[in-house]
Amino acid sequence: MEESAINKDHYKRTVAGTGFTPDFLLATLVSICLFFPVGGNAGETLYRLVNDRAIAPLEHFRECEHCPEMIVMPPVTFMMGAIRGESRTPFNMYGPLDDTTLVPRVRGPDEINIIPSEHPRHPVKMDIPYAIARNETTRAEWMACVDDGGCTYVPDHWVLQPRGAHAPLGPNHPVINVSYLDVQEYVAWLNAQVGAKVYRLPTEAEWEYAARAGTQTRFAQGDDLTADQANFSRRGTEQLRRGVLMPNLVDRYQPVPVDKLDAANAWGVRHMSGNVKELTLSCWTDQHLGLATDSAYLANSRSQDSCKWGRRVSKGGGTITGWIIYGRRGVCVPWRQDVWKI
Repeated sequence: MEESAINKDHYKRTVAGTGFTPDFLLATLVSICLFFPVGGNAGETLYRLVNDRAIAPLEHFRECEHCPEMIVMPPVTFMMGAIRGESRTPFNMYGPLDDTTLVPRVRGPDEINIIPSEHPRHPVKMDIPYAIARNETTRAEWMACVDDGGCTYVPDHWVLQPRGAHAPLGPNHPVINVSYLDVQEYVAWLNAQVGAKVYRLPTEAEWEYAARAGTQTRFAQGDDLTADQANFSRRGTEQLRRGVLMPNLVDRYQPVPVDKLDAANAWGVRHMSGNVKELTLSCWTDQHLGLATDSAYLANSRSQDSCKWGRRVSKGGGTITGWIIYGRRGVCVPWRQDVWKI
């Protein structure tokens, strides 16, 4: 389903999946967002689509009625991974447990917080021209694939609230509760719509580059986020800040529609923090691989027919997690996890 080489005159695309994991339920919800490399040589200012349309960096386009709206990413080098001490997590999750409470020990005031999976921080040259979807894939976009016979799975489209009530979601919410394998059907269907094998999942390098949008702060909007900029948890954030009350934040306990909130970064990509976690093509590793180029990350992902235990890197956090920096990495498994299991 994935393209084998970059064509100088035609673009390639990638697809990413997203999922959101409530911390009060034993459940994982997965939704997908689309990312794709575009054809052409790195450094060119124009690229050509399959339909011969010329596009420029940061230009928006949509190729077919049910295709996602895409944004062309400018090709430069960026620093991938977290800055030392960037995470505000107060607990030493990778050290010995507290002898009294048997929970992770709280870091001392002079201890630099380093989460091994977010390091080493290293430069990555984005040498594959690509574009990324402006929004997460919606339920309506997914159902277009189902209705056309391309996708065989119809996922549930509701979430459980803290007191057990079901909250139905609408057609413009991110599609949730789909697996990596389901996403592959959707990718194949999108490729059939444009007549070329161009859509695929992104590498984690492609995801982080698009999320940072040329910044090196905790978030593309700065070192802090407001409830108007991202859908994340007040409760989770207050826990991370060790009881500091943050009344300007909110707990929504469910995803918001993809066009809600002031969630776009400087390049126009939306909801890269919070709302739903996003799946990448990259297999999970305990630390960053430290590769020098995007093409090396892609080659590494393609060299593995399957990831160890099926684990792939997820990014972006969910609606009931606290602030999630772009360097943070999570793990997704390839199968569905039912949302109603508690």
